[in-house]
Amino acid sequence: MNKALLVGRLTRDPELRHTQTGRAVCQISVAINRPFSNQDGQREADFINVVVWDKQAENLAKYVRKGSQVAVEGRIQTRNYDNNEGKKVYVTEVVAQSVQFLDSKSSTSVAPSSNSYESAVSPFDNNSNNNNVSNNEPMETVDVDKDPFELFGESIQISDNDLPF
Repeated sequence: MNKALLVGRLTRDPELRHTQTGRAVCQISVAINRPFSNQDGQREADFINVVVWDKQAENLAKYVRKGSQVAVEGRIQTRNYDNNEGKKVYVTEVVAQSVQFLDSKSSTSVAPSSNSYESAVSPFDNNSNNNNVSNNEPMETVDVDKDPFELFGESIQISDNDLPF
């Protein structure tokens, strides 16, 4: 049996690409804290590469960013290739079968443009509390580049250096 369950935070924004046949593929890296401290008393983390395919890949690219908390269920895969220098490179990664958004609505929702405020749908809205990206219900697009606090008259500037991951 080959099964991997990961819960952690994204270390960078998702990287969405498409294959030559048009399939969406997204690569993410998930930081997972170790449950113990090292000899110096410091907590360490593991950084696991994850590959997500098709609609889940597109949803990740739309709705999560660096620092978002996700749960990934998948399988571990190893592969190898020859790099430009002719050396064999081995890669171990998790191929996701399902990805869930774990952040609360308030910490991840993005304010839509002011002209569509009434009709906006959060990617987290559905009748159950299951935020599984793999459901096939259509979602309305939300402009993720807009300031989420714009409607409240305040702006918050956060540097990448302010994030703990």
